[in-house]
Amino acid sequence: MEENLISRKKFLGLGAAATGAALFSGMGAKAASQILPDLEDEKTSDEYLLTNVRLEDGFEYNEKNEVVATKTNVYSLHISNGKIKNIISGKSDLKIKKIDAKGLLMLPGLRDMHIHIDKTYYGGTWNAAPRKGFTVKDMITLEQKLIPQLLPDSQRKAEEAIKLMQSKGTYFARCQCNIDPVSGLKSLEHLLAALENNKDSFGWEIVAFPQHGILYSQSEPLLREAAKMGIDFIGGLDPTNVDGNMEKSLDIMFQIALDNKKGIDIHLHESPPSGKAAIEYMIKRIDENKELQGKSYISHGFALARMDPKDMEKIAEQMGDLGIGVISTIPIGKTIMPIPTLKKYGVKLMTGTDSIVDHWQPFGTCDMLEKAKLCAQLYGWTDEFSLSRALHIATKDEVLPLNDAGTRVWPAIGNDADFILVKASCSAEAVARLPKREKVFFKGSEVLSF
Repeated sequence: MEENLISRKKFLGLGAAATGAALFSGMGAKAASQILPDLEDEKTSDEYLLTNVRLEDGFEYNEKNEVVATKTNVYSLHISNGKIKNIISGKSDLKIKKIDAKGLLMLPGLRDMHIHIDKTYYGGTWNAAPRKGFTVKDMITLEQKLIPQLLPDSQRKAEEAIKLMQSKGTYFARCQCNIDPVSGLKSLEHLLAALENNKDSFGWEIVAFPQHGILYSQSEPLLREAAKMGIDFIGGLDPTNVDGNMEKSLDIMFQIALDNKKGIDIHLHESPPSGKAAIEYMIKRIDENKELQGKSYISHGFALARMDPKDMEKIAEQMGDLGIGVISTIPIGKTIMPIPTLKKYGVKLMTGTDSIVDHWQPFGTCDMLEKAKLCAQLYGWTDEFSLSRALHIATKDEVLPLNDAGTRVWPAIGNDADFILVKASCSAEAVARLPKREKVFFKGSEVLSF
């Protein structure tokens, strides 16, 4: 994030001062102030004691050694400079500011790792316009007409979307941003300005995403420009079905990432055989380039759900070995992703909203806890242990309060103080029942309280 901050400041200083001054005032500033109260009076200091906060202590087992409940207790947490400095059992004699958590359960902050807030209807009037066509190319044609209508107000709407995410306990998002000939770099400029406006209460990464295809829309020069503007990942899109040349499309994506020391995050909607071939080619290229290992991701990856199970096992093992992650929206219907198999081979797993309400779909709630619940429902994780495990898909590095053995691993001294407080007895109940996020903290500061 430090590297991003420097890049964004440089961007704002060089190219967006005039635009930002206009966009940050008026309607956008007014809307933001109506949603988020003045935090100068309410935000926490750099150091305080969070008292009466409920943490998970371990599992309770029956005579068959099955987990039947989760043990919890109330603690005090010493927060200092955005970190957890100490976890205190019993009374504390610290003479610092105290915040009473009133017995609420503390859970890790949530992360939305695939969301498009640069081209959303959210923050405007309700719009459930039907999709025009069914293929990605049909949607590209539609977008070419819609983007000029969306761009003028895209920064304000992105800020509204950030507030929605925060209200659901999300403190961090990986934002997919259109890089295409219609919007040029304007979508990215507006997104950077929106994020910069919220830098004290929200964290992010940005994917430069060629929504209209790298080859199909001849977007390589724009992607190379975007790579210099504070983004973190280079994206791609269906290299066979859209770009028509799988190896050339993927090679360009990889080369831009390598030239600019960025990661990879590709939208891959294709089924086998083309989707499988694309994944296998990505595995080959990432195996050849160690600098991409651990920082390459496949978003959607529907081919993984539709290939022969034996092929899936082999590919999952290779992905786990090379640190290739999968970001899934947990689709329902015919495309049930093989999350248990991916988990078995240590593939990094994350989830995201994708769209809130836009020309793709109107169903996004920005609730990552809801995604964990959906995951549990799809795979039949209905018992206490499995429900508690489902939370992993929505947290940083898949962290859970308790590990599989029932030992508390979060929170720990030295952790970033990014967390939420909810009315629930344990994480299993939180996943199953989706309690309201009572308080949301980012780097130790209270962002929202309800």
